[in-house]
Amino acid sequence: MADSEKQGCTLTVCRDCCCGSLTKHPGVDHAAQIERLREALPAGHRVRTSLCLDVCAQSNVLVVHPAPEARRRGARPVWFGLVLDDTVLGDIVDWVRDGGPGRAALPDILELSVIPAPRPGRPEKL
Repeated sequence: MADSEKQGCTLTVCRDCCCGSLTKHPGVDHAAQIERLREALPAGHRVRTSLCLDVCAQSNVLVVHPAPEARRRGARPVWFGLVLDDTVLGDIVDWVRDGGPGRAALPDILELSVIPAPRPGRPEKL
């Protein structure tokens, strides 16, 4: 198996003005979310944080980018909003373990958390 076939998904977790904010979401342990993702996903998957992804009304925002080979076949990133509890986070982890975008069908329950990606140059208005 080629190295590119072993590479998994990349998860980008927004952690800026609204996402990851204890002021906006005081009941969420934002650091634990990142740690849980990193611990739960097998080798090959990456978890990274980002500055504002411009969908503040949907915080916490998480984007699952397809594995490189899936991307070459046309798979696109899937954006999730309101990722505020362990259940949603667990459903995302399970889907990524199954392959994520382009490799595994998105479970119906996760469809409820999918949000549109912001259009470049047009930040969301709060």
